[in-house]
Amino acid sequence: MELKKVIAVRTAKTVYRDGDKAIKVFGDEYKKSDILNEALNQSRVEETGIPMPKLIEVCKIDGKWAIVSDYIEGKTLQQLMDENPAKTEEYLDLFVDIQMSILSKTCPMLNKLKDKMQGKISQTDLDATTRYDLHTRLAGMHTHNKVCHGDFRPSNVIIGNDGVNYVIDWAHVTQGNGAADAARTYLLFCLKGDQKLADRYLDKFCKKTDTAKQYVQKWLPIVAASQSVKGNPEERDFLLRWADVVDYE
Repeated sequence: MELKKVIAVRTAKTVYRDGDKAIKVFGDEYKKSDILNEALNQSRVEETGIPMPKLIEVCKIDGKWAIVSDYIEGKTLQQLMDENPAKTEEYLDLFVDIQMSILSKTCPMLNKLKDKMQGKISQTDLDATTRYDLHTRLAGMHTHNKVCHGDFRPSNVIIGNDGVNYVIDWAHVTQGNGAADAARTYLLFCLKGDQKLADRYLDKFCKKTDTAKQYVQKWLPIVAASQSVKGNPEERDFLLRWADVVDYE
């Protein structure tokens, strides 16, 4: 495999294209167990029938761990939204429909979202009182077993040249409550500084899924605190402001 054509660069990992393969190469700071777990989760989600790049192998390239998957020809939904702003509503509708199709699936072997968030809240720098409030709120939320992508954003949806809508980057997938996944997507839009698009997304999600907006909003402090553990300093400050809110206003 040749690592010449870079197609994406993210914190401590780089994705290359080599022919019909996409090769995600991890930095030394990644634990082997986390990389193997990501590959395992990807293969498990494949079995649900969700359109996604197929896992080919896990290997080492020049001493670094790598996950090799199918390369998907097409454009991301983010690219299409940027190129055709007049069609944003249409793309946003499609985005929510794809998320709903993911949430319609179950995958019993995935880690549980609530367990992951309990651990993340404990790792935050929040004071004990706020952590207690967040743990209590999380414990009181309904436990579901839906496939939750965990990082569902337009740049992780590829509209394939073959007419299929593929979802990529399953590193954070869990099974749990779909409202938590929607809260995460809402915060991702907010982190990009696009509050109006975040609000339009949430309105569409709640209408299409017949979910009370207040229910998704109750997840926001929990999800923000959980996400703050790995965020960069700017993101962490933003997220922790959400996490300090006991009741969403």
